[in-house]
Amino acid sequence: MRIRATVAAVSGALALSALAVPASQAADGHRDAPTPGRYGFSAQERPAAPQAGQRALAKAAAVAPTLGKIVVNGGKPIVVGSTNAQKVTVAITASDDSGIVDASTILWFGDAIEDGSGYAFYQNEYAATCKAASATTSTCTLTVTVDSKELINTDARTWKVGAFALAADGEYIQKDAYSTVKIQRQSKLTVNAAPEPVKKGGTITVTGNLTRADWDKNKYVGFGTQSVVLQFRKKSSTAYTNVKGVKSSSTGALKTTVKASEDGYYRWNYLGIASTAPVAVAGDYIDVK
Repeated sequence: MRIRATVAAVSGALALSALAVPASQAADGHRDAPTPGRYGFSAQERPAAPQAGQRALAKAAAVAPTLGKIVVNGGKPIVVGSTNAQKVTVAITASDDSGIVDASTILWFGDAIEDGSGYAFYQNEYAATCKAASATTSTCTLTVTVDSKELINTDARTWKVGAFALAADGEYIQKDAYSTVKIQRQSKLTVNAAPEPVKKGGTITVTGNLTRADWDKNKYVGFGTQSVVLQFRKKSSTAYTNVKGVKSSSTGALKTTVKASEDGYYRWNYLGIASTAPVAVAGDYIDVK
């Protein structure tokens, strides 16, 4: 039985120093024991004065950094299969009059980080790689690994994205729910068009199967009662056009018939739902005589 990590309060140590522990070193290879300092400060433990071993805090009069845009996985949902891990990039842009020296992030869901509810994926690195766009603004890049072994089906949802930025003068900004990202179950399609070759005007039967990742069972299972579109591309064309819509059976099976008109490719196209990613299968060629 896999062990799921929960979001828990962290100590007053900065996640952006060598005190941070990469995800690969978490207990049992899972994130089952959030390590002090893995991300930002907890609400209860934000220090009011410099502490040994940490970067000194700025004077009270100093101005905190500001967060700009945050881009997770290139702006796309994170799609995870049944037995794989997706390593995604998180890019945090922040500004401060003294410059930005580091950043940190977390992907999580729950009521609040401090109350230990929900679940989280942490960054892989000790510190971010920051690239300055100017003397005051930098974009800091980190990675987070989303592993199917640590997911259950109800985790296919919108997750919160935390952002933490540290300025050269020691001031920081932390927003635990600065942005969001979808984590979705991967879907797959198969297609077969037959017979081949077929006479012009003859009947073509197009079959296939729609499946999606089941994180509870660590395998792909049939995805029933879903709307899937049959598409056709002429041999001389590069674009597919819609032919008809079909509902998958309770086991994910797809089947329909069409009349043969010309050489080309048939494929299934699934547009996805909130929990499940879209997918289109490569076309199956039909030779029409």
